Amino acid sequence: MTAPDGATTPNAGTRRRRKGRGEELVVPQAEFTSYYGKPVIKAPSWGARDIAGYFFLGGLAGAGSVLAAGAHLTGRHVTAKAMKASSLVAVSLSAAALVHDLGRPGRFVNMLRVFKPTSPMSMGSWLLAGYGPAAGAAAFCAGTGRMPRVNAAATAASAVLGPGLAAYTAVLAADTAVPAWHDVHRELPYLFTASATAAAAGMALVLGPLPENAPARRAAALGAGAELVVTGLMEKRLGIVAETYRDGTAGRLMNAARWLTAGGAVTALALGRRNRAAATAGGLALLAGSACTRFGVFQAGVASARDPKYTVLPQRERLS
Repeated sequence: MTAPDGATTPNAGTRRRRKGRGEELVVPQAEFTSYYGKPVIKAPSWGARDIAGYFFLGGLAGAGSVLAAGAHLTGRHVTAKAMKASSLVAVSLSAAALVHDLGRPGRFVNMLRVFKPTSPMSMGSWLLAGYGPAAGAAAFCAGTGRMPRVNAAATAASAVLGPGLAAYTAVLAADTAVPAWHDVHRELPYLFTASATAAAAGMALVLGPLPENAPARRAAALGAGAELVVTGLMEKRLGIVAETYRDGTAGRLMNAARWLTAGGAVTALALGRRNRAAATAGGLALLAGSACTRFGVFQAGVASARDPKYTVLPQRERLS
């Protein structure tokens, strides 16, 4: 096609006319590329050991407080005492990992200067600040046998805040532009909650006596089953981005998580009722599987941010 002055228009050779239908574009689909192969978005600057560990330990603490409250109410005092202590240790290590990644404690304190319900980071900081003292009071009272009313109140408070602590890190990750996290913003909180439940059940199986471990075994089956189902749904809905959960370091971690979680749950259910060694082995496998899930999700997010195709190709698919 030529313009009146004889110049060739930019679309020359790319149009054809069909009788009665006007012009129709026949421009071939452009192949994917990016500027010098550089990432489209910035990869997370968080340290894998600190933040993935923070995800895991926070989930273990939060779900552990729920199991501790159940054990407290049903008279399983040894398990309740052990789980309260476990949750206190886990949340302390979780906070330490977060502060280490931030660089200095003052940065965490500064986050408490603002209360912003629309910010996952703000809400998470307040959750951690509220949960920590409650978990500490519950563990202290259970360990010393003093102040039973304070013990009951602190146990209830930590159990109420625990699920939020276990799940909010998924909301925090999904609120970013990282494809492997943002594109599964509906499923990720369920995955983190299920993984935390499996981890807390594993800790209860390791620390609690055999006569008291029936709720832990049921929680292990529930958490493990939900984690495996949600992981499958995530990968199915992600499309091409699911490659980040199947390949490389993330793929190895997620595969290990599947085997450890399923194996731990089956061992706990089948043998953990009467066999101390089986209960401990099943519990350790559940803990390891939950840790692998959190680290696998973290590595998948980093991989999806570093490769520009995982940002651009899903956008083109949604547009078409």
